[in-house]
Amino acid sequence: MMNSLQLARRASLACVLLLPPHSTPARASNLNLPAETPAVLDKIYSFDLQGAVEAAQHMEQEHPNHPLGYLLETEALWWRIWCTSADFKYGMSDARRRPKLESDRHYFELAAKALSLAEARNKQRESAEMQFYAGMAEAAAARLYGLRGENRNTARSGVRGREHLLRAKGLEVDLADADLGLGLYNYYVDTLSSLARILRFFMGIPGGSKQDGIRLLEHAMAQGVLTPNIARFYLALNLHRYDQQYEQALGILGPLAEKYPANPLFQLARGDLYAKLGRKLQAMVCYRAASALPVQDAECQKHIQELVRASLAALGPE
Repeated sequence: MMNSLQLARRASLACVLLLPPHSTPARASNLNLPAETPAVLDKIYSFDLQGAVEAAQHMEQEHPNHPLGYLLETEALWWRIWCTSADFKYGMSDARRRPKLESDRHYFELAAKALSLAEARNKQRESAEMQFYAGMAEAAAARLYGLRGENRNTARSGVRGREHLLRAKGLEVDLADADLGLGLYNYYVDTLSSLARILRFFMGIPGGSKQDGIRLLEHAMAQGVLTPNIARFYLALNLHRYDQQYEQALGILGPLAEKYPANPLFQLARGDLYAKLGRKLQAMVCYRAASALPVQDAECQKHIQELVRASLAALGPE
């Protein structure tokens, strides 16, 4: 039962808020982004997480009634959480589980603030943009609940996030950014075991299709404004995790690692794929690049070194 609940948790983790691209692409957008957005995103992708937190907090001060600043702060905090929680298992570095920490309180408060602002605006005048932000806020809470093993809280927040994103698409069918969460939801639900699918039904978690998930993620990559790069990251990660499509995953992840070479997590992910493909020398280059990168947060830096050592050890002697 517990194992199946953990599988069900994966389904609700689909509505994740992760990293947006470092600059706003020249695409039509229905999102009214504050002018500071590209600078905050650049810091997140460059793994200047403390700088990103400070820039997001400045955005919150300048735009106290806009949800995005609070969401971007959760984003910067999330990647520190990911960094310090990841372990090397099954031939890849991934954040799988960690205990509850007192510092989580601030993260959940930010997500709740973003949700309340978006819902307040929707009560005044509903918009696809604010439904999208509401979905991102619920998803931000869901992913940390999931990492902490709180399956029911994860499911509740994940399903509510999906509902907001579907409503956003109903109001604006061309809002490609919403396809990140919807795509991941579809992909994850379709990876569940038969027993977990039965439990999913009784828990009220809607179904999905992996092929639809891939299509939606590809649409977010091609047409999204906030989500193309993270749709790329998660599609590559899931092709690695669940489908063993290592070459395809490497082709998807490669441009991201090349565009942001200062991000050690991208280097680790790329090295893992090279290792699975038997390209030992290229894997070593990526792992050592991750080890050499400067990381401001001491705990994160220490953890990256541990991940690199485990990754190199798995390759065997030179």
